[in-house]
Amino acid sequence: MRNLESISNEQTASANAVEQIERLQQAVETVIKGKPEAIRLAIVTLIAGGHLLVEDVPGVGKTTLAHALARALDCNFQRIQFTSDLLPSDVIGLSVFNQHSGIFDWKPGPVFANVVLADEINRTTPKTQSALLEAMAERHVTVEGMTHDLPAPFIVLATQNPIEHHGTYPLPESQLDRFMLRLRIGYPAPADEQKILRDREFRDPLQELGAVMTAREVVELQQTVASVAVDDVLVQYLMRIVAATRTSEMLDLGVSPRGTLALFRAAQALALTEDRTYCIPDDIKRLVVPVFAHRIVVSSRFSSSLRRSEEAEAVLNEILKTVSVPL
Repeated sequence: MRNLESISNEQTASANAVEQIERLQQAVETVIKGKPEAIRLAIVTLIAGGHLLVEDVPGVGKTTLAHALARALDCNFQRIQFTSDLLPSDVIGLSVFNQHSGIFDWKPGPVFANVVLADEINRTTPKTQSALLEAMAERHVTVEGMTHDLPAPFIVLATQNPIEHHGTYPLPESQLDRFMLRLRIGYPAPADEQKILRDREFRDPLQELGAVMTAREVVELQQTVASVAVDDVLVQYLMRIVAATRTSEMLDLGVSPRGTLALFRAAQALALTEDRTYCIPDDIKRLVVPVFAHRIVVSSRFSSSLRRSEEAEAVLNEILKTVSVPL
């Protein structure tokens, strides 16, 4: 059994973590009004060590959310505006011949940052999209046989517009699977939109947002997340949901093992944000849609007037109703 000192240290670390998370949440909320759940899920992705895809219509704050989160962190930040003519070397970097030394010098690209905003990621070609695959999955890139490690922490915040198809390249399943969560921000409530108007009447709150957390603190939070307890009963509940996606006749593609691990880690992170050192069934239920919806493919036999993402969410919600919740 663990001694009392060990338990006390864990409780102290958890209390400090919750305080840091709340500071970060409050900081981002000064810019993004009326969307605490979207902000909370973005923070969950960050401290779980994952990557986030924000998919929504134009003008609701996708890029602003990414900028606000980056500004609230005392970390290196880079924005990549994805366009059809963007090359892989524009993302990961390249080797340039140095005439004075006679050797090739490595010039790192914008992906070498703690927080990378991949704006309108579906506007670039699959070749350039794939340049991010190794970086997102392995935390390093390989160019001309040389491996270059990315800094820690490392998170990709990608945005895309789901309703515009002209000049876009839909992300393949292999790319989507690299994102831990996908979320929508949605339109603000009228009262919140009025606050947005007033806040920006004479100033830009984003410009006034200062850092409330360092890169080292983010890494420590990620380590704390790994210590959150997940009971075997909850693991079995998670696995029953995963199995249901793989056997459902409504789906052509179920959840991958990477998706299973993503939900497990995200549930740990969510529990920590709720000031708990252990997970509960609601942590898993709350995260099934944002973690799994972009990973599954609905069969064309069951297609409807809904968009693909909405169909996936509807199927997952039905699956949740059929899988028994542990008491």
